[in-house]
Amino acid sequence: METIDYIKEEIKRLYETNPSIHVSVKAAQPKATVKNMPAIITGAYKCIFQIKEGANGRYRNHTFQYNDVLVGQIVIDEIGYKPLANPTKKK
Repeated sequence: METIDYIKEEIKRLYETNPSIHVSVKAAQPKATVKNMPAIITGAYKCIFQIKEGANGRYRNHTFQYNDVLVGQIVIDEIGYKPLANPTKKK
């Protein structure tokens, strides 16, 4: 199974069985850095998935591509997938 297919299947499995996850995000556009934030998968579709994260009653909805997990811009602890390289790290 290809890596992107593995990521899709794992996210869909989590969505259907236990959508509560812990997510770390490091994205340049929009600038966002979150470490180990509790979140809920609210949708898993062919090319994207959606999460709701937040605390203290202030929730934010985010949409990501599965490719974001593949390249390491988003890390879902429950999947256990770690990218080989860090694309956001400057050389």
